Amino acid sequence: MNKFKYYFILIITSLSLFSCSKDDNNSFTQEPLRDYGEQYAKDNDSIEKYLNTYYIEKITQAPGQPEDQDIKMTKIPVGGTQAPIMSLLNSPNFPKLLVRNVELHDITYKLYYLVLREGVGEKPTNVDGVYTTYKGTLLNETVFEQSYNQQDIWNLDGTGTRGVFVEGWRQIYPQFGKGTYVEYEDQNGVKDGTLRYYDFGAGVMFLPSGLAYYSSGSGLVPSYTPLVFSFKLYEIKRYDHDGDGILSYLEDLDGDRYLPLSSSVDSKEDSDGDGVPNYLDIDDDGDGYTTRSEITVNKVVTPFSLIPDCSGNTTNAARIKKHLDKNCH
Repeated sequence: MNKFKYYFILIITSLSLFSCSKDDNNSFTQEPLRDYGEQYAKDNDSIEKYLNTYYIEKITQAPGQPEDQDIKMTKIPVGGTQAPIMSLLNSPNFPKLLVRNVELHDITYKLYYLVLREGVGEKPTNVDGVYTTYKGTLLNETVFEQSYNQQDIWNLDGTGTRGVFVEGWRQIYPQFGKGTYVEYEDQNGVKDGTLRYYDFGAGVMFLPSGLAYYSSGSGLVPSYTPLVFSFKLYEIKRYDHDGDGILSYLEDLDGDRYLPLSSSVDSKEDSDGDGVPNYLDIDDDGDGYTTRSEITVNKVVTPFSLIPDCSGNTTNAARIKKHLDKNCH
């Protein structure tokens, strides 16, 4: 009987505590969203402390092998004389530590990133797909995520099964170039479809939580946690987001490789001023005719590089806004 009374009281107490954790609308209370500026200041302090207390122990040089450009960063021991990563800031040689200023959440983020190798090929925009391998760690070196499949494609615009939702990736990948590759063949000249990559871009990004998962966290990542991603950029996949026959990267009007991810008032990327950036706008010039119809002759889409500008020249640098027979006078 005493045991029954004990469990009865325990159940009533638990129900009371449970009910107190809900508001009048029966929703659980949550921690208020932190101020982005205040959180960034804490994250930046943590990142700069890391950069001043860790050094690059090793960068693997193994051309054509998966481990090429692997990096090991280690904490400087007490009394150690190793040069910290921060000492590489704006170095004239590789590896070098650089800073990209990112305007977001009404503050300016100082985004640190290491360039181990810049890459010899074209650079992606922030809406392209990238073939990449990566490893994500916390500042305490805990590995929370990694991918070593060189054939995995990650969409920086956030679409698809491997859509990227980490803003820091969209900010940093366009700073690196892709590499080259050859199909491997053995000593008998037999090829098995395996690719060997060379001279690809490789680096490390140090992300404040506002450019990562912020309040949501993810898996092993607690909320409001700065992250470190080491990565390698092998190849790029270009997309035509609006299906107008012009690949989206060619609709980057100022050529900076950064496009708005949705409707925007940014007139730099919006020829007709309708709030929709050209790479998402099926009628870039707002004349009532789709861009695809304006660059199609006899049902064949003219390659962008062959569309003449109003002077009659063909150039990728000139943004064709109107069809010659309608708009060039």
